[in-house]
Amino acid sequence: MERVNETLPPCPECSSDLTYEMGSLLVCPLCAHEWSNEPVEKEQEAVVKDAFGIVLTDGDTVSIIKDLKVKGQSLSIKVGTKVRNIRLVDPVDGHDIDCKVDGFGFMQLKSSLVKKV
Repeated sequence: MERVNETLPPCPECSSDLTYEMGSLLVCPLCAHEWSNEPVEKEQEAVVKDAFGIVLTDGDTVSIIKDLKVKGQSLSIKVGTKVRNIRLVDPVDGHDIDCKVDGFGFMQLKSSLVKKV
């Protein structure tokens, strides 16, 4: 099937080749999707840094720099506790590290409370 207009891209929603321009937008007559023809800049991945500004990556080993109280337990995670094989995730209430802390299990930590070992 040959595209009607060779200069306009197909619809990103339904792949129709019947797109047309309406002002600064491109429009698909089949699914009524409207979009800009401007090139989309790729979002930069957020860089996660520890308390001292060192960039963290998945699989790093970090050390806790402050005693941390754990909800639902009478014990706290002590300063200097090493956490191995961290995984960086999208922040949830500022907690951007998923990990397993020995003796406490799986939990999320804030990168501002750890340092890279």
